[in-house]
Amino acid sequence: MAEPESTIINTDVKQKDPSEALVIAVTTRAIFNLEEEHKLYMEKGKEEYIRHQRANQDKPLPPGTAFAFIQAVQYVNEKILESNPAEKDLFDILVLSNNSPESGMRIVNSAKHYGLEISKFCFVSDEDSTQYLKSHRVKLFLSADRTDVCNALRRGVSSALIFQQEVQASSTPLRVVFDGDAVLFSDETDQVFQEQGLEGALQYERAMEAVPMGEGPLKAFAMHLGKMRKKFSQEKSPIRTYLVTARSGRDMGIRAIKTLREWGLAIDEAFFMDGAPKGPILAQIQPHIFFDDGLHNIQGAQEVGVPSAWVP
Repeated sequence: MAEPESTIINTDVKQKDPSEALVIAVTTRAIFNLEEEHKLYMEKGKEEYIRHQRANQDKPLPPGTAFAFIQAVQYVNEKILESNPAEKDLFDILVLSNNSPESGMRIVNSAKHYGLEISKFCFVSDEDSTQYLKSHRVKLFLSADRTDVCNALRRGVSSALIFQQEVQASSTPLRVVFDGDAVLFSDETDQVFQEQGLEGALQYERAMEAVPMGEGPLKAFAMHLGKMRKKFSQEKSPIRTYLVTARSGRDMGIRAIKTLREWGLAIDEAFFMDGAPKGPILAQIQPHIFFDDGLHNIQGAQEVGVPSAWVP
């Protein structure tokens, strides 16, 4: 696989070993708020967009939805290196952009302005930039473009669609919330529910109670997070993970818990909502990112100011 047209190594940041690290790729519109610039690009074309970015290259872009998540990830790296300076199992962040290197200088300068620990900036002219994810060993890809996300999922990379929203200043530790079916777990029970309704899904779950569920698109990412979390005692961990699922605890929670146990994936807190809205509990948790496959749940999260990522 060819390297991207231009990869800028950030020499201000200690480079990570991608064979050991948890590599996360984010697009520029996921990490920064580029909605005005994107509108300019769509309405006036590429040349006008490049001229604008060049003229404003020293003006930092405002933070986007994934910004606080990247900051929290950076905090985890600091805590890991405090306890073991030789540790290589760290988060590694790279930015994947369809900008040319010339118009991308504003993105590099913005990252440096905020002190973001981004190892590499990959400026790709190809229509489908996701072809470079595997060569960089990316374990999670966050984009504000639905086609990008679908392409990445087809390539077997855990991916989610970021919706642009105002995000409050965040605190640490890193807090990540996963939905269950079709996110952490496979969508097998969802499919039974679509075909046979709630009663059919309940019967299926009772029959399959002893059988762990299949893997969902974000299982690999969650497992790596869990591995990092095990480096710390529960009280001192800079990572907290949550399961917030529409399943009911009484009828459908047992299989979910047994599956997590079978995988060896420890989750800090689990909420079985039995179909109730997730917004209130998310407002309480205040995660840096919430992954769900239901757009109504994403909307509920946005209403309470929670950074959300849709897994299509």
